[in-house]
Formats: sequence, structure tokens, C-alpha cells
Amino acid sequence: MSSSTPPFPDRIQLTGEGLVLRDWTEADVAAMSDLFDHPDIAYWTPIVSPFDEAAARARLDLDRRMRAEDTAVLLAITVDGRAPLGEVMLRRAPEGMEVGYGVGPAHRGQGLAARAVRVMAAYAFGRLGVEQVILELEAENAASVAVATKAGFSLLDVPLIEGEEKGRPYALQTWGLQRASSGWSG
Repeated sequence: MSSSTPPFPDRIQLTGEGLVLRDWTEADVAAMSDLFDHPDIAYWTPIVSPFDEAAARARLDLDRRMRAEDTAVLLAITVDGRAPLGEVMLRRAPEGMEVGYGVGPAHRGQGLAARAVRVMAAYAFGRLGVEQVILELEAENAASVAVATKAGFSLLDVPLIEGEEKGRPYALQTWGLQRASSGWSG
């Protein structure tokens, strides 16, 4: 746990930009496969593939474990607090807070990811008092670059984060949104 920011609460529900970001529940297990069992999710994210019921239950366990360790939270992206359309993550990072996201293929093209990222950034600035929120993404992932831009993030002049995931090399760019430049004054 970071000593400079408050701990994540046991339960979170955030609203804004026409979205309700809420905790995942057991009732979401069946829907999670439809959201995450897709070649794009498998390629661009560390989410396991194939993503079946066992993977959904493991993701719920991971969410609970990370929340208990105060390292990250995973929230379902919804428009009404009910059916999940994707996921947004907030993770403690040395640079501030990192946001990650994934939207189910059937729900893309509605601006859900950019809106969820902005709501999560506002939470990080307002509730947690961080000065910077970051996104880490591959330059070749045009959809994620578009999300970063739409959410108001700028490419930071920092070294690429290189590694390998699922047998594929990657190089992540770091995009940042500063508290002062986000319009957040609270």
C-alpha cells in the first residue's frame, strides 16, 4: 500500500459521463466470457485466453486479492449499474496511478473506454489525491491510442516498457494525464 494515498475502499461505485463503474460480482461470471474471450483482448492485454467460466472466476479472485492487498481495483463498466460492457482497472504505480481497460467487442464504438478512463482518473485525482494518472499501451494498438487521446492523455517522454507476454514481445508507451491539466481542481 502506498503511504501517500488513501487505501482503496472495500466497495466502489463511480458514476459520471453516462456510466456506472461498479464492483464485479458472482452474477457477472457468465457475461465475462462474452466480454473477454476475443482475439483482440487476448492479443493486446494480459487477460488469459481462452476466457471461460474458470477464467472469469479466477479474475474475480484476482480482483478481490488485489483489492485486499490495496494494489488495484477492477470495476465493471456499465451504463446503468447492471449489465457489464467492459472493465476498467486502477492500479497503484510509481508514477501515480495506472488505468487499464477492455471493452467487449459488442460494445465498442460508443466511447465507453475513454469515458471510463476519465471517470477513473477523476476518482484518482479527487479521492486519492494523485498528481498523475498513466496509461501504458502499444503504439500499434490504434484503438487504445484513440482512447488515450480522447481521454485527454499525452504521450510522455519516458523509456518504453519492454517485455514479453503470452510468447509475444511488446513495447509499451506511457501516456499521462496531469491533475492540473485535467481540469480537476478539487
